[in-house]
Amino acid sequence: MRVVASLALTAPGRTALRQQVGGNDAPRLHSEPWTSLGLHTSVNHTTESIDMVADLAHSWLTCSAPVSAAHAAGRPLVALESTIIAHGMPYPENIRTAREVEALIRDLGAEPATIALIGGRIHIGLSDDELELLGRSDQVHKVSRRDLPAMLAGGGLGATTVAGTMICAALAGIEVFVTGGIGGVHRGAPETFDISADLQELAKTSVAVVCAGAKSILDIGLTLEYLETHGVPVLSCEQDNFAAFYTRDSGFRADFRLDDAAEQARFIRTKWDLGLVGGVVLSTPVPEAAAMTFEEIEALTQQALAEATAQGITGKAVTPFLLARIKALTSGRSLATNIALVKHNAEVGARLALALAHPERGTGAA
Repeated sequence: MRVVASLALTAPGRTALRQQVGGNDAPRLHSEPWTSLGLHTSVNHTTESIDMVADLAHSWLTCSAPVSAAHAAGRPLVALESTIIAHGMPYPENIRTAREVEALIRDLGAEPATIALIGGRIHIGLSDDELELLGRSDQVHKVSRRDLPAMLAGGGLGATTVAGTMICAALAGIEVFVTGGIGGVHRGAPETFDISADLQELAKTSVAVVCAGAKSILDIGLTLEYLETHGVPVLSCEQDNFAAFYTRDSGFRADFRLDDAAEQARFIRTKWDLGLVGGVVLSTPVPEAAAMTFEEIEALTQQALAEATAQGITGKAVTPFLLARIKALTSGRSLATNIALVKHNAEVGARLALALAHPERGTGAA
């Protein structure tokens, strides 16, 4: 059987991926402008030929003017989630941090594309007013894969999680996504089966995710085991071990250490060129000056988890609760750490995006 598939998005200011598998051609991933989105699939059997043409998600996407201008100028895009704005930090630190992170990415030569659901559309890049809306409103829903259809059909206000942002970034042809820390296997998962949808998304959606490892409130060992089972490579830069959000070292080694952005880009491009669908995790530790010790954060996490259990907090409400409690218990020090790691991740992600877009230039160490 020979399978040929192409995904083309064409509308002013956006890009999308085209994949071809079959024949003697090596699988490739490209970017191109879009005005329409079509999936063309042909399956050639000895006695059967099927041609399918489907209109897909282009009608749900709205691109900001800066994102359009960046694409027209050939500048790479870096996706940013909006859950960190709506649920990860208090106002006004959330808005200030979001704007500072966007400025860092622009200063390095890429264009930030913060993603959210507003008025029944997926917004790729947000205006100042839209950022304010997300940062101030108490009516913002967390949106993962499961929630996307309901939120878009209902026209609600949604902040995308890691999984939700990956899906939207892939639809928009964005290859690099910067977040604080990925979700993962929650402590107690053998009894609760509480495993973040982020991990499944990493297994199926081809976006590179730059993070400060997994949130230290999780079972990081089981999180890494889960990623290994699903074939998701875990890269680290600046150190051999996988990071743990507030603290630099989780105690677990990453699969591969690649400090140079050009090397990271070659690894990622090779994976996708081989037709190995799915994401790549690039872990980089919080700057040492802002890091918390493992012992401190572990004690605080245990206390916050006990409080969550006592209050009956479960599901997707757990992570915001734990982050808020740890912030309170540290008198705000954990928030400063969170802000520092997100900014550092943005710098690493911008350099990676540039290296993926312009492999001939080389960008030096991350």
